[in-house]
Amino acid sequence: MEHLAKDYSHIKGWGVDADPKNDPTYPIKRRTNEEQKGYNWERPTQQSVTTEVLHSNERPNLTAVFGTTLPPNGLSGKIRRYAFQFSENSYGHWLPLLLADRVDEIEGVIADFKEGRVPNIFAERGWKAQIKHNPKAVATKVVAGLLLATAVAAYLRRK
Repeated sequence: MEHLAKDYSHIKGWGVDADPKNDPTYPIKRRTNEEQKGYNWERPTQQSVTTEVLHSNERPNLTAVFGTTLPPNGLSGKIRRYAFQFSENSYGHWLPLLLADRVDEIEGVIADFKEGRVPNIFAERGWKAQIKHNPKAVATKVVAGLLLATAVAAYLRRK
């Protein structure tokens, strides 16, 4: 078992890139090792920051250009701020961001009602396309939703 720790030749494809004569990027890229010196291009002018921009804690600075159409706000914004405290390689970063997206969706529906609009959830969730292209999945979702609603109603009536 100890010999396996040092010899990886038993793994198919191991060391395929070890031979410089077998470089898959040759002749497209001529290696000069210039990319090892850091930025090898002139950085674009920094976009002015007019709103809160969340960025990875692994980056020392903001990217030159970034989106500002939806700054973090509300409960979903608080969840996003929390998520950006963690490294991008951890669940502590990505799971809260997934939760924040779901919370933001609910906040959008509430905002529509506050503004006097009834949201067209059927269209916004793409149900027309789903019915056309994947009717079996739609039927499964509808049946599951009805079963869940029936179970909740039965539970509430019992009390």
